[in-house]
Amino acid sequence: MAQNKLHVAIISSPGMGHLVPVLLLANRLATHHHLHITILAVTTQTSPVESQLLNGSAHINLIKIPSPDISSLIHPDDAVVTRLAVIMREARNGIWSAISGMTCRPHVLVADLFSSESLPIADEFHMRKYVYVPCLARFLALTTYLHVLDKEVRGQYVDQMEPLRIPGCVPVQGQEVPDPMLDRDNRQYNEYVRMGINFTTLSNGILVNTWRDLDSASLDALKYNEILKSVVKVPVYDIGPLTRVVDPTGSEGNNVIEWLDMQPVESVIFVSFGSGGTLSAEQIAELAWGLELSQQKFVWVLRPPAGNTKDGAFFTSGSSVPCGPLDFLPEGFMNRTGTRGLITPLWAPQASILNHESVGGFLTHCGLNSIYEGILAGVPMIAWPLYAEQRLNATLLTDELQVAVRPTVLPAEEEVGREEIQKMVRSLMEGEEGKTMREKVKLLKESANHALMVHPINQCVSLSLVAKIITRIITYRSILIIIMLSCHKFGVLIIFIYQ
Repeated sequence: MAQNKLHVAIISSPGMGHLVPVLLLANRLATHHHLHITILAVTTQTSPVESQLLNGSAHINLIKIPSPDISSLIHPDDAVVTRLAVIMREARNGIWSAISGMTCRPHVLVADLFSSESLPIADEFHMRKYVYVPCLARFLALTTYLHVLDKEVRGQYVDQMEPLRIPGCVPVQGQEVPDPMLDRDNRQYNEYVRMGINFTTLSNGILVNTWRDLDSASLDALKYNEILKSVVKVPVYDIGPLTRVVDPTGSEGNNVIEWLDMQPVESVIFVSFGSGGTLSAEQIAELAWGLELSQQKFVWVLRPPAGNTKDGAFFTSGSSVPCGPLDFLPEGFMNRTGTRGLITPLWAPQASILNHESVGGFLTHCGLNSIYEGILAGVPMIAWPLYAEQRLNATLLTDELQVAVRPTVLPAEEEVGREEIQKMVRSLMEGEEGKTMREKVKLLKESANHALMVHPINQCVSLSLVAKIITRIITYRSILIIIMLSCHKFGVLIIFIYQ
C-alpha cells in the first residue's frame, strides 16, 4: 500500500446484521473513494454465509479478532445487547494488538455502534475516530439523548402516558422504544445508555446510514437543533443508503430464483425475518395459515420455532445446521400450497429475490438492512417488528412514509392471527392500498438512488464529503513531517496542527 493512501480501519461487532453494514461501508470507501480499508471483525460462531461475506472482497483487508471468553461475565439470560457490549469491551486488547501489529497503521478508526469503547485506542495511535451507526436518524437521536431522558423520566418508558420528546424530532411512543429501553432495571439498559454517551464523547463524528428524504426531521434536528446539538456535540454525517448491490450472476442456479423466473410479474410476496429473527411454533402455524388463506404466491425463509425468543438466530444466522422436518407447519400445508409457494430453510439471497420482477411484496422484521433492500427494490412491505429498534423502524414505514402496513398487535408481544395475516397479504398484493404503497415506495427508491450519486448537489448527503474530510489527514501528516525535520523546537505547534 502506498504510504500516502488514506488507511481506514473499521471495527465490526458479531452478527450478520452488524457485519453487512460494515462491509457495505468498507466497499463503498474502497471502490468509490479509493481508500485502503481494513476490517477488524470480532467473530463468534461464524456460519458459512458469514464466512462467504468475510472472504468475498478483494478490495478489503480482513483481520478476524477472536471473540473473548465472557462466560464468567454474563448471565445465561442476558440479552443480546448485553452480550454484544461485553464481547466488544473484552475484545479491546485484541483490537489494540491488531492495530499495533500493522506495518502501515490506519489514519482513521471507525467503530460500529457496539464498538465505541474501542475508540480511545485511536488516541494512542494518533488517528481520527468516528462511530458508524447503521440505523435511522431517529434511533441515533434517541440513543444520544437517552442519558437526558434517563434523568428526566420517572418509571418505565413503556408506561408513560405521554410520548418521549427529543428536541426537533417526532415524539417516540413508549411502545416503540428499542428493546434495551423496555426495562430500565435490566442490565442492557445501562449498556445502551453508556453507548449513547460514548457516541458523543469518544468520537470526532458520527456516520449514520440514512438519507434526508427518509427521516428529514430527525436528521435536521441532529444537525441544526441547538438543544440536541448541545447534547450530540460532534458532527453527524448522513452517508446512506448503503445497501447490497445485486450481482446478476451471483444467484445463478439458485432454486428460489429459478422458481421466481416462472411466476408472473409482482405476484409473489417474500417472507423473511432477517438474519436473527425467530418465531414461536404457534406463530409459525398462524403465519402458514394466513399465507394459505390469502391465496397469494409466496417465498418463505423458514427457521425452526424458538419459543418466545424473537432474536434466537442472531449469533447463528446462516448456520448449516439442518432445519429438520417441517412438522411444525400445519398438517398438509406443503401439499396444499406446493404449486404457489416455496419454502427455503434458514437463508436465501434476499437482495436478489427482492429485485426479481416477480416479487411484489415483502413481509419483513424491519431490520434496517432489510428495509433498505426493500426500498431499493421498490417493493411495499408488511412490517412485522420483532426486536432491537425494529418497532421504531416500523412506525416510520407505516405512519410516515406509508409504504407498509402492520398488524394491529405488536408481534413481539402478541400472536398475530391468521385472519389478520391473510387480510394484510391480500391488501398488499391485490388491494388499492397496496397499489398506493407500491407507487410511494418507488418514489422513495428514486430518492435513495439520487442520494447515493456523487454530485455537487449531493455532497452534504453523501459519503464523498466524509472521505474528503478525513483525507485531509494525509496532508496534515505531510506538514508535520516537514516541520519536524526542519525545526524541532516547534513541538507545541506541531501538536496543535495535528489535533
